[in-house]
This record gives sequence, structure tokens and C-alpha cells, in this order.
Amino acid sequence: MTADDAYRRAQRLAEAGRYEEAERATREGLAGAPGDARLLTLLAWVLRLRRDYAAALAAGDHAVAAAPHLADAHAERAESLIVLLRSAEAVAAAEEAVRLAPVDASAHLVLARALTAARAHDRARAAAAHGLALDPRSVDGLLTVADVERQAGRRDAALAATHAALAIDPANSYGRWLIAVLDAERLRVRRSMRGLRDVARDNPAAPDLIAMTWPIRGVLSGLRRGLAVGATLVCVLLIAGHWWPQAGGFARIVSAVLAAVLTGFAARVLLPAGRLPWRCLPLLPALMRRAAVAGLVTVAVAVALLVVHVATGWAVAAVLALALAPVLWAYSMIEALGAGLDDPGARQALLGVFDEFRDWWTTTKRDLRDAWK
Repeated sequence: MTADDAYRRAQRLAEAGRYEEAERATREGLAGAPGDARLLTLLAWVLRLRRDYAAALAAGDHAVAAAPHLADAHAERAESLIVLLRSAEAVAAAEEAVRLAPVDASAHLVLARALTAARAHDRARAAAAHGLALDPRSVDGLLTVADVERQAGRRDAALAATHAALAIDPANSYGRWLIAVLDAERLRVRRSMRGLRDVARDNPAAPDLIAMTWPIRGVLSGLRRGLAVGATLVCVLLIAGHWWPQAGGFARIVSAVLAAVLTGFAARVLLPAGRLPWRCLPLLPALMRRAAVAGLVTVAVAVALLVVHVATGWAVAAVLALALAPVLWAYSMIEALGAGLDDPGARQALLGVFDEFRDWWTTTKRDLRDAWK
């Protein structure tokens, strides 16, 4: 089998979703042509689809070394760097791909994604618009524009681009998922959960459990902010009560309003969401699941303490409710850590940071030992 035959066969297998067979076919082709940059680029793509990001980056590096003039190799290397959270390097690789293939729409779209990861939103929007102008009927281009606009906070533009992509390809899973996420950000809870459920039903092998638990995690995010601000105001009023007696009564009123607002917001999100988020919660990574459950318990205790303060005027209850706010923020950090450890790209980035710290500590100890001698 020639390198071209291996490339075509592996590409067909990958497009059919048979990634393991595609990787095997690519490696068989590379056994006869180990320096073929097109096969190495295809291998990087397949490995990235299989979420083996470190191996995908290594294959991309080999492809760039084998053919520095090949724009696809630089673009694929940039894609791997994006998911590994190495955004500055991703931008440099994508810019090289654009330099080598200035009229290739896909190169500009990769650059837009890299710039979005680097939070350069204005440049990302310009790159995405340029890529879409080169291929106006590209579903990938329209969805990239939608992603860039969403990250830039322009939800209306993101929604319009996503609807345009779905008009071309109504069955596109990512487009439908993006619509559901945009609905979630607008607190259109029932419609968002319906969309996420439909996408998961079409792809039962890899459901997005984290997205389907967004009502629980979103409620915790909103409640910890509200609790921190509201309980701080209550405690300030209690302190002012030492000089202004009426402040204590105002503090109880604020506690009542805060408890009602926190409870109402939770009901506003969780009731329309139905049972789906709760059924998905036990399936989350252990660290995320425990942090979410602990956060819910902490919020319930904080609201109960506010109610106690309203009913009895016991100031210590309000102080304890405020003390629970940093606990909620700690749980949010643990939840983010759990999500990062579950994502192969973020996990690899965290391991890279750990390795760098270990190397720094080893070098520092050696330098200190040498200086002491």
C-alpha cells in the first residue's frame, strides 16, 4: 500500500468516526514512509479526535519538522496546542499556517480559535470573518464565528451564526449543542435542557454530562455571589447597629430579602430543568460531584441561618452565613479542578505545570547547595 492509499483509507475511516482503525491505517502507512508529512498531519488529527492530545502534538511536531512549508501541519499543531492550553504557541503556529496558505479559509479559522483561546477577541473576530469570507458556505466557518462571538460576549451574533450553520447542516451536533448553551446563558432553562438532551440522545456514547448539569452548577455560581454580597451588607448593618439602633432592624429585613432572593433564584433555574441534571450529577467526575453536593448543602445551611436571623434577631447567625461564602468559593475552585482533571488537555497542562515546578525546585536546590559549598 502506497502512502497516498494509506492516507485516503485512514481519512475515510476517520470521517466515518472509526478513529482506532484510522490510527492503525495511518501508522501502517508511516511504517513504509516514516517522513511523510501528510500522513503525520493526519495522524495528529486522528489522535486529537481520540483526545490523546500529547501524542497529537508530538505527531504535529514531526509533521512540521518533515515539511516546514506545509500549512496543514502548522494548523494541526496549533489545534493541539489550543486544547493543551498553550495559547501563545498556538497563535504562533496558526499565524505560520496563514502565512503559508493565505487563501486557505481553514487556516484563518484555526487562527481565530487560537486567538480566542488567547483572549484576543477583536483579532479573533477579524480572523474568523476573513476565513468565512473565503468560504461563505462553510459550516465550520460559521460555527467558528459563533464560538468567537460567544466568547467575546456577543450572544446575538453567535446565535445568528449558529442558525446560519444549522440552515446548511440541520443535523450538526455541535451547532445544536451551541444553541442549547446559548439558551443556558440566557436562562432559557427548559429549552436548553431539551436541546442538550436531544444532542445526547443522538450521541449516547459520549454525552456531555458537565453541560447537562449546568443548572446545578449555574445556581451555585449565582448563589455564592449573592450570598457574599448580601451577607456582607447584613453584617455591616449589624455593626452600624452599635451606633444607630434602627440598623439592626434593617439588617433583619435585608436577611429576609436575601433568603427570598437566593431561594427564588434556585427555584427559577432548578424547577424548569426537571430531573435531568440530578440524574446526570452522580455521573460527573468524583471531585466535581462532591464539590457540587457540598456546595448545595452549604447554600441550604446559609439560607437557614439567614432565616434564623430574621426570626430571632440572633446576629451570630448572619455572621455564620457570611462565613460560609468563602467556603462556597473554595468548593467552586475544587469543582473547576475536577473539571480540569477530567479534560485530557487541561490535565496535560496541569501536569506540565507540575513538571516545570519540579524542575525549578530541583534546579533551585542544586544552586543553593552549590552556593553553600
